[in-house]
Amino acid sequence: MANGIIVIDKPSGWTSMDVCAKLRGMFHEKRVGHAGTLDPMATGVLPVFIGRATRAVEFAADSDKEYIAGLKLGVVTNTQDTTGEVLEERPVDVTGERLRGVLAQFTGDIEQVPPMYSAIKINGKKLYELARKGKEVERKPRPVTIHELELLDWPDAGEDFSLRVVCSKGTYVRTLCHDIGQALGCGGCMSSLRRVKAAGFTLDDAVTLDAVQATVDRGEGEAVLLPVDEYFARNGWKGKAVVRPAAEKKLRNGAFVSAPGVEGEFRVYSEGGEFLGLGSSEGARLRLIKSFFEV
Repeated sequence: MANGIIVIDKPSGWTSMDVCAKLRGMFHEKRVGHAGTLDPMATGVLPVFIGRATRAVEFAADSDKEYIAGLKLGVVTNTQDTTGEVLEERPVDVTGERLRGVLAQFTGDIEQVPPMYSAIKINGKKLYELARKGKEVERKPRPVTIHELELLDWPDAGEDFSLRVVCSKGTYVRTLCHDIGQALGCGGCMSSLRRVKAAGFTLDDAVTLDAVQATVDRGEGEAVLLPVDEYFARNGWKGKAVVRPAAEKKLRNGAFVSAPGVEGEFRVYSEGGEFLGLGSSEGARLRLIKSFFEV
């Protein structure tokens, strides 16, 4: 039975759920989830959790993300990216220095109005379903954080720029591109998007779906799966506790065990090296707050 994390370099044209469905079939495992949706046009890092590892999705989905985005100025579309219907075209006279000055307005804690072409639900209806019917509804601005916003490349004269964006969960990079275009007075949209980091994983950790399929066809599919504790080791859970068999049995049954002199949160392992789960110790007592062993 497959259990672990696989970091996919998502191809353009696939939804995140398409990738999950493909892996569900490859590994014959119903429990498959991902850490952060990528639009179909986007490529790059998509951490996918399989089997018992899906219990970590609630932690991983809240992580910050890093992107390389193409910004096309002078064009406004209904989807806020170049896949949509062009609503407006305007002349562009923007230098790199002027764009840098505007980027400062979008760094830090900001508010975004979610795009109509998104999966957010209002009154039980997904926005993109309403948008496809030509309807538009009022959306409340949502707080997001842009930790870093950097201009990577720009032409001597033209309308295509490249941005590096490090942002919080819930950020719409295409809305960011749209809003930057509005602030410049010429309009803009997203022309490309590649995620280079999510949930502590980077492109160096990523594999293609074709490579996974080839590995599975050789009967070696489990070899491409990272252990679930790898996520926690990379994302703040540096402490590690090893428990003896008697204590392990108690923890597996949901009981506390004595842990004198130990305080804080830890990754908890058996003496045999099995990752049991995440533990919290307070007042000389340790318990599992999230288990990852097979019941």
